[in-house]
Amino acid sequence: MSSDSVEEYLEAIYAFNEKGELAKNTELAKRLKVAPPSVTQMIQRLAEEGLVEYQPYKGATLTGRGMALAQNVVRKHRLLERFLHDTLGMNKEKVHNEACRMEHSVSDEVALALCDALDSPETCPDDGSTIPPCPMEVDDCEECAILRESETPRLLTELSNLKPGERGRIAFIRAGRKASQRLLDMGFTKGAEVQVVNAAPFKGPLEISVRGSSLALGRGLASKVFVEILNGLLKPEHVHPHGPHH
Repeated sequence: MSSDSVEEYLEAIYAFNEKGELAKNTELAKRLKVAPPSVTQMIQRLAEEGLVEYQPYKGATLTGRGMALAQNVVRKHRLLERFLHDTLGMNKEKVHNEACRMEHSVSDEVALALCDALDSPETCPDDGSTIPPCPMEVDDCEECAILRESETPRLLTELSNLKPGERGRIAFIRAGRKASQRLLDMGFTKGAEVQVVNAAPFKGPLEISVRGSSLALGRGLASKVFVEILNGLLKPEHVHPHGPHH
């Protein structure tokens, strides 16, 4: 499967997941304008690659690995929409399709420069969707402009996006002083390895293993911790079906 095709599917699944919905095959077929059997086949392959978690007859959610890849392409897409609308003056109705054509060829470095040039926008113009967060450990665009000359952006996602069995290495924490200190006190320090043991669906809490301890962490606080994915999913029998605290 081509990288462009994979990105299209991950992006489509992301559109449902960010609203707290499972991505159903029939809805994906409509959105991507492909035959339902083709969607079923691709979802199965993405599941085998550890990029999605699929529940037959219900739908798909992105794993932490899948989310990291999806956020990367969605961020480029929505930044491109902003550029096309805000800088080039294109109509809102046209920017989505144009951004779809361009997103796969935009490098990570160009995406960072584009974000800087647009003054770090938070939403896209056509439907107001949120632009995924900057993957750089910086406080502002000026600092980002300096770092992107020497550092390659890493493929990151928030800890809240990992599925049970996935492990990550903490890249940085992006939060206020009190929340940052609370996380540090709990053991969420830069470079530490974390694993999601169990997770309630979507907005429910996570059970996290960090520095030899197991603790419950709310999704809001977990979303402040940015991690690099270290592995895929464990086999289903290693994960308790009823979520945290079991």
